[in-house]
Amino acid sequence: MAQSIDHSLILSYYLGESEEGGKEMRTFNYSAIKEQKWDSDVLGLIAAIYKEAGKQELYLKQRPEELEKLVEIAKIQSTEASNAIEGIVTTSTRIRQLVEEKTTPRNRDEQEIAGYRDVLSIIHESFDAIPITQNYILQLHKILYSHMNNPLAGRTKATQNYITATYPDGHVETLFTPLAPYETPEALDRICEEYNRVIGNMELEPLIVIPVFIHDFLCIHPFNDGNGRMSRLLTTLLLYRCGYSVGKYISLEAKIAKNKNLYYTSLSDAQIGWHEGNDDPNAFIKYLLGTIISAYRDFEDRMELIAEKLPAIDMVRKAVQSQIGKITKTQICELCPSLSASSVEVVLKKLVANGELIKQGAGRSTFYIRTN
Repeated sequence: MAQSIDHSLILSYYLGESEEGGKEMRTFNYSAIKEQKWDSDVLGLIAAIYKEAGKQELYLKQRPEELEKLVEIAKIQSTEASNAIEGIVTTSTRIRQLVEEKTTPRNRDEQEIAGYRDVLSIIHESFDAIPITQNYILQLHKILYSHMNNPLAGRTKATQNYITATYPDGHVETLFTPLAPYETPEALDRICEEYNRVIGNMELEPLIVIPVFIHDFLCIHPFNDGNGRMSRLLTTLLLYRCGYSVGKYISLEAKIAKNKNLYYTSLSDAQIGWHEGNDDPNAFIKYLLGTIISAYRDFEDRMELIAEKLPAIDMVRKAVQSQIGKITKTQICELCPSLSASSVEVVLKKLVANGELIKQGAGRSTFYIRTN
């Protein structure tokens, strides 16, 4: 039975009788997003992303070799960061070897990391051949767990899950209760249908619809495990399919991990009133658009360094000058993808000898500090 729609909401929902005890179930109507009046922050972010995406197209044509190196760096960072957000970790060396497929997983964490690598590679290579449907999402989830024996891989949740916070004194608080298992398959189908409808008929701006879809996916929380990682993989997939490929060159997951508290706060704010259809995903939309524009600007900074065709010492010097605080060799390698790691190391030694940098720590803990 339909109820009247409040068009001041970003989303509108129709409520009907469920098969379990008359509880009201929600469905989704993404066309109602058109009724929303967006503030200057959201509109400004969208305009900036348009501009940066246009610049990126030019760089892609001009400097393909350096871009391949950025792809490899981003793949390693994305795999490491998205798993680390969920507490799944291994050493940086092992991450690199796993992503480059030069080793096999040694434990459960590494099995999950290898699964993420596989899904990310499929998205990189075949995004335009992966429709946004429940079946494909389930298939990607199955691949996420393909290196381990998980009977729930590729299946929606069998038991109720909860989004919780554990506090220093040990007590656990439920922050949000996602949809019940029996409601989940239908809800997942519906958000896919709504997304495909409004994108297919060009009814709505994709940069608005993508965060709304991801927000709904996380509120449904369709799996007993892997929802966070799947949401970040789907974000990358949706952006690629809409022509925004920055995540291929600059890790969006690494940016999210760096601002993890802001990520969770924006999600938490957006979830208020979700079950009743009174939610406002604006906070999460701004967060995700801000992350995307930040990635585009990082991409532009790196491309400008390469485009200047500076000698290695001047390129590293310029990269160093762009950093504040502790500087690592890894950071400089990311900023100067046209230089090998050994070339960066040689230049850093020269800058230390020249008195431009101070070297501190040893081994993997080595870092540098600018003297001016």
